[in-house]
Amino acid sequence: MAATKRLFIETVGCQMNVLDSELVVAALRRQGWDMTATMSDADAVFFNTCSVRQHAEDKIYSALGRVRKQKEKLPGLIVGVLGCMAQKDQEMIRARAPWVDLVVGPGQLHRVPSLIDLIQAGSGPQIEVSLDRKAGSRLEVVDSFESYDPDRDSTMRPTPFQAFVRTQTGCDKFCAFCVVPRVRGPEQARPPQAIIAEAEKLVAEGCKEITLIGQTVNSYKWSDGGKTSRLSDLLLELNKIDGLERIKFLTSYPRDMTDDLIHAVRDLPKVSHYLHVPAQHGSDDVLKRMKRGYTIGQYMEMLDRLRVAIPHAALSSDFIVGFCGETDEEFALSLELMKTVKFKNSFIFKYSPRPGTKAFDTQLDDVPESVKKERNRLLQEAQSVASLEGNRRFVGSRQQVLVEGLSTREERRAVNPGPDGFAQLTGRTMCDRIVVFDAPLRLIGRMVDIDITSAGSWSLAGEVADGLADAVPLDYLEKQNPAVHQIKVPVPSVSRAVQR
Repeated sequence: MAATKRLFIETVGCQMNVLDSELVVAALRRQGWDMTATMSDADAVFFNTCSVRQHAEDKIYSALGRVRKQKEKLPGLIVGVLGCMAQKDQEMIRARAPWVDLVVGPGQLHRVPSLIDLIQAGSGPQIEVSLDRKAGSRLEVVDSFESYDPDRDSTMRPTPFQAFVRTQTGCDKFCAFCVVPRVRGPEQARPPQAIIAEAEKLVAEGCKEITLIGQTVNSYKWSDGGKTSRLSDLLLELNKIDGLERIKFLTSYPRDMTDDLIHAVRDLPKVSHYLHVPAQHGSDDVLKRMKRGYTIGQYMEMLDRLRVAIPHAALSSDFIVGFCGETDEEFALSLELMKTVKFKNSFIFKYSPRPGTKAFDTQLDDVPESVKKERNRLLQEAQSVASLEGNRRFVGSRQQVLVEGLSTREERRAVNPGPDGFAQLTGRTMCDRIVVFDAPLRLIGRMVDIDITSAGSWSLAGEVADGLADAVPLDYLEKQNPAVHQIKVPVPSVSRAVQR
């Protein structure tokens, strides 16, 4: 009997990358590979990469430097770079790290198992990437980015009852700062029937919550036989799936936040009242330089329509500070927007020039790093104040929470009290606010009513509603989904960053 082949994979970046890693692992498991949580035990080490910021790429090259010593001791070790950085840099990766055996872009990940076979058969290093956006017709470029979404592996997910489901790949927005259209290719929608079938399969396996993901998910549009399906139509069909309890979607583009979508969020009981709609900046002049395609006036008009329809909806954003030419006055407008809108939370980044983008080619990165750092701090402080104010409104209320697992505190303590023991657990409300509370582990995977007792900037604290914890049978987890009972499993490293 052949020894089990062991794979270590580290994922850096957005939700798309997290899903891509799950799909790669699912394909390799079928070929006899198993996961290991430590790089030193692996027969193959993969890095699924991000190119949105320079820091993410620097992290990968640093990791490649560390794995070089392991490769020298074990020449048969397969080292792979997958994803966006592989598509962008291609041969450059092997020029900087010639011990890399495998370079595979996001549109060719379905080929990873066969490429490994070629490497093990002695065919040498393998590079598989999709066409550049300018290397052929749109159809030719589209065809070079392939999807294989039905492959899933629940052990790769943070919990077996939550999953990402992709609605589309690629992006056609071409924001000046963003490399995504280049590395993930043209926007391509998946057929609604395929998305619904995938969701049904996930629910049959015990999944309670799905998050639809796309670079601009609310741009989703599929035409077939004269009928056009939009995201609102997709939500309507997903809402009908028995056993599916919650639906989220991200990331949304401001100008595509149409009334039919807002009304679907309002009217469909399973759809979370949480929307991630990045503003990116508070200045019209900066938005124009960013090629974002809207003004702050249009963004606020979208927000007004949302708040009229769903007054309690939670809104989060992305912001970039220190973009090319950003003045003190322009930054002040971002700070003003943050204080006016009072986002639930925001992902705030210092501008990082990316080769291959319009900004890199035509605009000067002229804001000093010290200024970027200070503006980042000021925006973070304003968001903290807004988040605390928003969270305090929930104190004294009862919220339905999907219990996700151990809190960060308990994970640090490596606590494993057993399913009938108590620990600090965490979950999220219908509008995506984090809640921590003490409860038995057998509540993990359940929708539970929590009475909110206090609030901080980034989370709420509460207590399980009277009698509910005692009412849940001890063997609930095993009956619902045996995988949930395995609180501690070797999950590969994931470094998360919000999707643009």
